[in-house]
Amino acid sequence: MQMTEHNLTELAVNAANSILSALGFNYTLSTELTEDGVCVMITSADARFLIGDEGDRLDDLQYLVNRLVQAKWADAPRVRVDCDKYRERTENKLLRRARSRAESVLQTGKPLLMEKLNAYQRRLVHNELAKIPGIVTESEDTESRFKRITISRANEPCE
Repeated sequence: MQMTEHNLTELAVNAANSILSALGFNYTLSTELTEDGVCVMITSADARFLIGDEGDRLDDLQYLVNRLVQAKWADAPRVRVDCDKYRERTENKLLRRARSRAESVLQTGKPLLMEKLNAYQRRLVHNELAKIPGIVTESEDTESRFKRITISRANEPCE
């Protein structure tokens, strides 16, 4: 059987339902298709418990949903899980910080560093700042999962 976005959505919703109901949460689920694929949106009065400190529980939940989906569809695209638009809010804040730092770099000429970011966050920042003429970005060369991005003027080397 050919797997489709519909199958992926169904698998993701079933995985999220099985986890959340086993944990005893009251919630509603909805899905949306984004440019990155399927996103399962959770709405719950218990959002703070599902999100955790700085999204750590939400990351765990997303990991588990993806493991359950991949158990049924080995090479399934990654599913994103969000709760009460937490990820959307934090990503918007991150991109505002990155744009602000890029504007500062353009004004002062001095390179600036972002905080340590995971691969997904780094991709967001690199893509966003690529839209600003005169700005270049470079991730530090390390084996760490969390890396910093240097924001520089395009005519200056990254440090």
